[in-house]
Amino acid sequence: MKEKLFALDIGTRSVVGIILEKEHESYNIVDILSQEHSERAMLDGQIHDVLAVSKVISDIKSQLEEVHGPFKEVSVAAAGRALKTERAEMAINICGKPMLKREDILHLEFSAVQEAQTIVAKQNSSQSTYYCVGYSVLYYRLDGQELGSLIDQSGDEASVEIIATFLPKVVVESLLAALKRADLEMQALTLEPIAAINVLIPASMRRLNVALVDIGAGTSDIALTDSGTVIAYGMVPIAGDEITESISDCLLLDFPLAEQAKRDLTNQEHIMVTDILGFTNEFPREEIIQNIHPALDRLAEAISTEILALNNAKSPKAVMLIGGGSQTPDLPRLLAQKLNLPENRVAIRGIDAIQNLNISDTIQKGPELVTPIGIAIAAVKNPIQYISVTVDDRPIRLFEMKRTNVGDCLLAAGLRISKLYGKPGMAKIVHMNGQQITLPGKQGEKSLITLNGVETSLNTEVKNEDVIMTTKGADGEPAMTRIHDLLDGQITRTVTVNGTEHRISASITRNGEAVTGDEFVEDHDQIVCHLPGTIQELIKELQLPELLASLEPYSFHLNGQEIKLPALAGRITKNGLETKLAYSFEDGDEIEITTMDHPKLRDVAKKLNIQHTFTVPVFFEDNQVMLSRKLAEFRRDDVLLDENEVIHAGDSLALIQQKPDPFIFQDLFRHVEIDFPNQGNNRFILIKNEQETTFQEKVSPGDRLKILWPTVK
Repeated sequence: MKEKLFALDIGTRSVVGIILEKEHESYNIVDILSQEHSERAMLDGQIHDVLAVSKVISDIKSQLEEVHGPFKEVSVAAAGRALKTERAEMAINICGKPMLKREDILHLEFSAVQEAQTIVAKQNSSQSTYYCVGYSVLYYRLDGQELGSLIDQSGDEASVEIIATFLPKVVVESLLAALKRADLEMQALTLEPIAAINVLIPASMRRLNVALVDIGAGTSDIALTDSGTVIAYGMVPIAGDEITESISDCLLLDFPLAEQAKRDLTNQEHIMVTDILGFTNEFPREEIIQNIHPALDRLAEAISTEILALNNAKSPKAVMLIGGGSQTPDLPRLLAQKLNLPENRVAIRGIDAIQNLNISDTIQKGPELVTPIGIAIAAVKNPIQYISVTVDDRPIRLFEMKRTNVGDCLLAAGLRISKLYGKPGMAKIVHMNGQQITLPGKQGEKSLITLNGVETSLNTEVKNEDVIMTTKGADGEPAMTRIHDLLDGQITRTVTVNGTEHRISASITRNGEAVTGDEFVEDHDQIVCHLPGTIQELIKELQLPELLASLEPYSFHLNGQEIKLPALAGRITKNGLETKLAYSFEDGDEIEITTMDHPKLRDVAKKLNIQHTFTVPVFFEDNQVMLSRKLAEFRRDDVLLDENEVIHAGDSLALIQQKPDPFIFQDLFRHVEIDFPNQGNNRFILIKNEQETTFQEKVSPGDRLKILWPTVK
């Protein structure tokens, strides 16, 4: 037996009734009937006058029943423009808690959904109840790092961000009221964007980034697909009526005649109209389109802007247009232009594009019937129904779009899921060495939730008439921490200094009194733990002042001024590597401190960049001679010091410096012994570099000097 499906598309301008027959996996259109509202009973998809809308529904129902027999149930759709979408984030402290389980994550997700629900209610400044018709997780984060899953993770803080979609309860309730007055029961409910997408863009096509635009009379509804799902819904409050009003202004027509003229533009080259003054005129189609171009451009601009906003500022791969307003002349071309798409990527789709739909030749295959047929089919394939459950002895009705679970019921009952968990134990605040530390108490236990008397979880599916009971989880215990736990166990260290092993223990006081570290911390405790942190503190603790003294910078006084030479101080190494007194040490380190030998005067002069002697090498009689002169005289207690004298730390020296004047030939005689001839003739000739010279001639490094004794005749 063929199954008959009765569906209503209750729109802003009119109500469309449709009867389909389901035969195996295909559908046959049996009858279609449309009737406009006599007054503005609908506004932006919301019923404003239940009585007026119910009268139109009753008229359509009566006419169809005369041919097809009585109907008691009908499928309807809620307007997509009534949907509210909101993002929300929720974070919980998980420090000290066992690894996260699926139940913990669901608790976190539902808490975020409730936060989004609160935001939607505040933004719309009404007391309306909002049904959550679906949510998606955007990301999980653990300690600020994004993760693919939180299951079996542990850390300090876990968070989730979701995007949830809500439908005002009043939209559904007004639909139910209008149907009840027409003696009809709601067989199933769907959403208009979902209905159209399900019949035009099957799941296999949703991996493509496609925009579906349903252009009605007062609004244009938009839905976008990508990556296998519907990613966004939107609406602009401009549609076919904008074009009708423009034609009315242009041709001086009342609204109904302007509406008829708009429809004639789709299939006639010349339009015959009678204006409000009674004159009948004929206009070329192109002339009218040219005159209403500003209105067409406004409509295309509004739709394209909303598509780009919903699609992260990029154009989709293609755009499908449905609804009566989609037949507006020149609209597909303008949309393609504004979205930077080829003209063949923006197309009007009629009911002939619906798969497994048999259409008789008597049925007009236009785009205005896509949504009504989609409602009938989607209501069967993906029905949204009501179920009744009891939560903590309170009856709750749920708007069921998907697999409904315990968490959905708790949301609908208004229970704050975050409060079902026990409160964390009392934290303690202590000061450790002047730094404030907060010690959190233990986490509270999760609540006990039963479904029909059996313990269950938030993700368990519920059915009509189920009974859910909740019991708040036990509160956590206060923080219980021993003092040594705050020190990470490092209250003793063993180090080796110059081959001797030393064991260093920390001194601990609490509120001024010495303790061992095994005591439990109390709130507002002032704890001081002293353990040498640097090598210098370690040496002081070990009472080895001689080692510290050997590491002090070497200093003495020169001409009454203190001179420090750090390079001549001792050397310190840790585990074989050179280090400094201000550096830290660890348990097991080996430290060696070596002192430097007392420096000699030449070492001190070199460090001070003082030239102690001035030396020039020359050659005399082919033998090298070093001409040398003191440039600096160091005295200690008025005693002239040799360059090999040891200079002790704290010595007081006096320095007299000479200018490094050049050597002359005469200086040679202070460095060599000259044998004078026994001939009684003291005459001689001075030679420098084979040239005769004098005693006052300057001598340079490498000069060759001689003395010639003339032969006596």
